[in-house]
Amino acid sequence: MTNPIRFAVIGTGWRSQFHLRVAAADPALLQAVAVMAIGQGEADKIHALYGVPAVTTLDELLAFQPEFVIAAVSWPAMPGMLTELAARGVRVLGETPPAPDLDGLRQLWAVIPDPSLVQVAEQYVLMPGHAARLALLADGVLGQPQSVEIASTHLYHATSLMRAYLGVDMEDAVVSGRSFDTQMVLPLGFDGWNQAPVPEVQTSTYATLDFGQGRVGVYNFMNMQWWNPLLSRRIVVRGTLGELVDDETITWDGHDPITSRIEYRRTGVDMNLEGNEVIHASYNGKVLWRNAWQGTRLSEDDVAVADHLVATGAWARGEAAGPYSLAQACQDHALGLAIEESARTGQDVTVAGEAWAGATR
Repeated sequence: MTNPIRFAVIGTGWRSQFHLRVAAADPALLQAVAVMAIGQGEADKIHALYGVPAVTTLDELLAFQPEFVIAAVSWPAMPGMLTELAARGVRVLGETPPAPDLDGLRQLWAVIPDPSLVQVAEQYVLMPGHAARLALLADGVLGQPQSVEIASTHLYHATSLMRAYLGVDMEDAVVSGRSFDTQMVLPLGFDGWNQAPVPEVQTSTYATLDFGQGRVGVYNFMNMQWWNPLLSRRIVVRGTLGELVDDETITWDGHDPITSRIEYRRTGVDMNLEGNEVIHASYNGKVLWRNAWQGTRLSEDDVAVADHLVATGAWARGEAAGPYSLAQACQDHALGLAIEESARTGQDVTVAGEAWAGATR
């Protein structure tokens, strides 16, 4: 690409640096043109880390003429930032979630000048494993998906995956959740390794999301599951023609159950000296997903972030539909909040009739 996608970032924290890191990995495709920091000290730090111009006001940031702006600010600050950028006619990619709570989501949708100017950063469906599984489902291998269990990530991330696997858009959902205090050791957390972990209380939350027409999402998440290396990530999709468990399918060929697997080509293993990264995912000889960032050595999550930035750039240029709209983000966060409410109260919670539900995917 001789015309790299130009974006700017508001914020200098952990999430903003995801985007700066992937842009630095391949500046021919992605170019971070500027960063807006809360003060000059933070601006100097981020400039030293990434060599990107750093400013302290929105006017200074927009003077670099980015194709879109990434808002990587706190939950309470996000609605105001999205509204201000949209009011200026700026295309914006907001981090998840777009508002802290249900009232905040409703107020944001009511006041934002033009929701079509807003996309939200939700890259999970673009991670290699999920992208490969979704491509397999699109090929009809399992027939019509009926249920999916996500034991991997939390709340709005999990519900975005559920809706993608089930092909659900803005349909009503009845959510039934429960939480339990369980105990487990946590050797690895956000702050690093604990060499002498002991069992401690970790809340486990389970929920079913009934989307109607036989489509059910099952939510299974233990606190700190993102980090805990003792917990596996499980995806189970059941369709009318068979089942997928993680990367293995069982389907009926008319005579017998047939087991097949999604296979990943990974370099840097054993005597392979190409460097450590995933190259592609295939199923019965057909490539389902291919790494567009080969040679960058990005992690799988960073690859998904990079793909999401490219998709957002295509949207900003009017070349494609957006990857994940504000309406979709509001719906997924509403479903996640319903899981929490149902688990807290012990009562079913229905998500239906929200103003954004009339928006198109």
